[in-house]
Amino acid sequence: MKKQPLLNTYINNMDMDETIDAIETMLDGEGKNYIVPINVDVVMKIENDSYLKEIIDNADLVLIDGKPLVWISNWYNKPIKAKISGSDLVPLLCERSLKKGYTIFLIGGRDGIAQKAKARLEKELPGIKIVGTYAPPFGFETDVREIKKINQMITAAHPDLLIVCFGCPKQEKWIYENYKKYDAKVSICAGATVDFLAGNVARAPHWMSDHGLEWFYRFMQEPKRMFKRYFIDDVKIIKLILKYR
Repeated sequence: MKKQPLLNTYINNMDMDETIDAIETMLDGEGKNYIVPINVDVVMKIENDSYLKEIIDNADLVLIDGKPLVWISNWYNKPIKAKISGSDLVPLLCERSLKKGYTIFLIGGRDGIAQKAKARLEKELPGIKIVGTYAPPFGFETDVREIKKINQMITAAHPDLLIVCFGCPKQEKWIYENYKKYDAKVSICAGATVDFLAGNVARAPHWMSDHGLEWFYRFMQEPKRMFKRYFIDDVKIIKLILKYR
């Protein structure tokens, strides 16, 4: 699908309805596809990781997950239609999957979280087909046997939609290196979405998300873990804005 440049990568300029329709087309097709939402943190990682840039540049859909990138696109006079975060997209895809009969596999999060998310979704959307969940052990990405086991597990379940929640860049790299080896039509990088689906982590209020303050809400929940990301790494985006202007 057609992409437009933004900073150091390329994105699909779509609203939520267009995104869901595009994913449905993929699910109804015969090929294999992967989708990557990006935010300021991902953009900063791309700048220093050529392999991650390759992965994102080759994604079938690259979506904007963050108000700051929307604001930057406006400043560049190439406005983006909408912010589409994985945590907003995935629940809507679950609703569409229920309607269309698509099957889903959830992978990622701490032990038991994906199973909890499955139970919660099945309660909220009776009839939804979640055909598998798995929480890989720490360091699985360097364990050849574990990766083979995961690929076989996914293939056996044969999901239409694979929701991958490892965090960036682990999820992007794992999908890129494996999505042609397992049998799932669409793989989505979804970060902390499994925790939101499980009810393990609360989402920011809509007014905060709409005004670009979701990051602050997350910082208040996990200040020690998020301080470096938000106040040291991500503020460097200012240099990139000027560099790519």
